[in-house]
Amino acid sequence: MGAKTCPGKAKYPHLLSPLRIGNLRLKNRIIASATSPSMITTEGHFTPEMIAYLEEKAKGGAAVVTYGEAIVHSATGKSHNKQLQLDSFGVKQGLAEAARAIHNGGAYASIQLSHGGMYGGLASVGGDEDGCEIAYGPSKCTMPAGEVEEMPKELIYEIVESYGKAAKLVKDCGFDMLQVHAAHGWLFSQFLSPVINQRTDEFGGSLENRARFLMLALDAVRKAVGPMFPIEIRISGSDMTDRGMSDEECMEVAKMVEDKVDIYNVSCGNHEDPDMFCRTHPSAFFPRGINVQFAAKVKKIVKKPVECVGSLNDPAQMEQIIAGGEADAVAIGRGLLADPEIPNKALYDRADDITPCLRCYECFGETSKSETVKCTVNPVMGQQLPHKYGIAPVQKKKKVLIAGGGPAGMEAAITAARRGHNVTLVEKSDKLGGNLHPAGAAYFKEDIRKLAVVLERRVREAGVNIFLNTEVTPEYVEAFDPDALIVAIGSNELRPPIKGMDLPNVIMAIDAELHPEKLGKRVAIMGGGLVGAEAAVGFEHEGHECSIIEMKKAVAEEVNSFYRGGLMVEVNRAAKIYTDTKVKEILPEGVKVEHDGEEFVIEADSVVCALGFRAPWAAVDALCEKVDESYVIGDCSNVGQIYQATNQGYYTALRL
Repeated sequence: MGAKTCPGKAKYPHLLSPLRIGNLRLKNRIIASATSPSMITTEGHFTPEMIAYLEEKAKGGAAVVTYGEAIVHSATGKSHNKQLQLDSFGVKQGLAEAARAIHNGGAYASIQLSHGGMYGGLASVGGDEDGCEIAYGPSKCTMPAGEVEEMPKELIYEIVESYGKAAKLVKDCGFDMLQVHAAHGWLFSQFLSPVINQRTDEFGGSLENRARFLMLALDAVRKAVGPMFPIEIRISGSDMTDRGMSDEECMEVAKMVEDKVDIYNVSCGNHEDPDMFCRTHPSAFFPRGINVQFAAKVKKIVKKPVECVGSLNDPAQMEQIIAGGEADAVAIGRGLLADPEIPNKALYDRADDITPCLRCYECFGETSKSETVKCTVNPVMGQQLPHKYGIAPVQKKKKVLIAGGGPAGMEAAITAARRGHNVTLVEKSDKLGGNLHPAGAAYFKEDIRKLAVVLERRVREAGVNIFLNTEVTPEYVEAFDPDALIVAIGSNELRPPIKGMDLPNVIMAIDAELHPEKLGKRVAIMGGGLVGAEAAVGFEHEGHECSIIEMKKAVAEEVNSFYRGGLMVEVNRAAKIYTDTKVKEILPEGVKVEHDGEEFVIEADSVVCALGFRAPWAAVDALCEKVDESYVIGDCSNVGQIYQATNQGYYTALRL
């Protein structure tokens, strides 16, 4: 009986079965995909924070943990502001410590060898400072970001040699396998492209010539690491752009490299193409697993194992992919930021407790903004180092009252109860979740709905006392007499004094999102922030004709650029947009507006007010005055997004 203690193995027998790759026996088919937050020193070395980030994934149960985009030739290939530089003096110590930390967490350590090609000298999605002096690509050309010089043959062979040196280095430092990046518009992808590569020598022209650089680099890597050390290659199953290879050529490349690699990682698209970014890293507007199809095509033509990608986080879906023969392994990127425990939760049949990745790109956005990483739904992400040894239990058990059952209140309740406090959560409405419900109403917001369910389940399992349909008033606080009060009562929708706001055709955004059936055929949305923009996409999906009225010069300005890129494609399709436009009056037939001094009416059957939220500070102050120890979190502190709510809820509970 003792040998059968992992119920998930019966439920996901293919996903959790071992896989042999060279001299490695992977304990399951889940690989932590190559990711590379900017927690790197300016010299190009690992930081303790970066190592803790990798170690957490190993502890979460992944068979392999991969660090992404380690640069083999810094003088020409560093495409981001801060990247791991394998030719930097002093880099070995951090590499060795990272490999050991991954091993100690129970996984094999892998690292992706990369070179930015022409983006080593041009501004890229991940870098606008500290670039290389000259941008070298396959051929001389002019890009929107600047001039590109043709890479000399001498430099090609120098970079080939650098791949061999980097491979030996990472093996010497304890890594168990490595990945060569040949996709996403980086160096080898540029040389493989018949459009970007216009060379007339042995590195241009035919596909065989365009692949020569990659083949030489793979040979150098194999010579450096020996015959049994696993080499993985990331290739495109489809470049999905007229500047890349045809799908047929992508398949030919897969066959060409088979005798040089041990496993394929099959992706698609181009990291540096704004229109492709949200497909290479699928946004919420695409079904999960959208890119698995490309791995399935490669698997049909090669004999080596094939690994798929595509915003996967559901063990049942991953099991189906492997059982159906579409791939031999799955790589998870953002899903393991939201919940590093996905593999362990699959193993112990706790998939219903997986924290869903919202595909909001806050992880990407934060890396660009502050050179750290964060996650909307995982308050520990980017702060693994101080959490490495777990959460301290309480020294003194307190009677804690939490007013408000939205994401901030639920996260605080879960964390405080798990630490040992006696926690009571009181919610004014008839269910927990707060604004997660309207935020998750649109067809593409299923993951927010899942988050509400997961948080509520955790609240109940933590033993929190829950009271619904009850408002916390100052009198309630006095009668309850808590040791500590956490106020998480949310915010109120702004209802500005616009003439006509009291007309029956006006509906507030939350009500409209929860009850789109109340809307007429033509809908005018006042406010083009995130709420208004996403509402338009959702309403259009329900069959409404939408217009967005926004005073600013652009819609959804406050949203990180990575999410906004995918969002605006949908918004532009779903709605007619009026920017630099001021609402003057609401009429029975629509909205009177002013643009460039001209007044006109946007006709609408329904007018949705999405003009923002305001914290109820007076109500907050009245509650806090009744106790000595009080905390204010979530939107009632300062209106924000889900990240602020979960983060404040978690860390406030740690201070109790």
